[in-house]
Amino acid sequence: MAINRRVMALPADQVWDALSDGWTYSDWVVGTRKIRDVDDTFPAKGSRLHYTIGHFPLRHDSHTEVLDVDPSERRLDLAINSQPAGRFRVVLNVTPQSERTSLVEIDEKPLDGIVKVLHNPLFDLVIKVRNVETLRRLERVSESRGATLHPAQR
Repeated sequence: MAINRRVMALPADQVWDALSDGWTYSDWVVGTRKIRDVDDTFPAKGSRLHYTIGHFPLRHDSHTEVLDVDPSERRLDLAINSQPAGRFRVVLNVTPQSERTSLVEIDEKPLDGIVKVLHNPLFDLVIKVRNVETLRRLERVSESRGATLHPAQR
């Protein structure tokens, strides 16, 4: 299991706003090239976002499904479809530390398929390194979205 944490100098609601907008995922999820479609109900349980990962000739269309969501706790539980390799489970939590700071945690692990069979500490290390950058990008996207909000909305 690979767990990453990052303290962000942003209100938790501002980070949650970015997480709740499926169209932003290609801006902050490492490896996601383009968002092709997002269900109107995203991030409701069972909703999906559809995207393209990789570059030619290794480009692949895939999707992510919301397994569970708790907006009041700012928690999002996702199944990342990486077929034919299998699926990953990614749980994102945004916890307020103060009015202007939040702790963001991403917990990623193989759910099924060959990725679960081949799971090992080196695999976790690669995921952890990737998710350091993912959280850095999420912070940047959340900051830029907040800059467009009226101060009363922040």
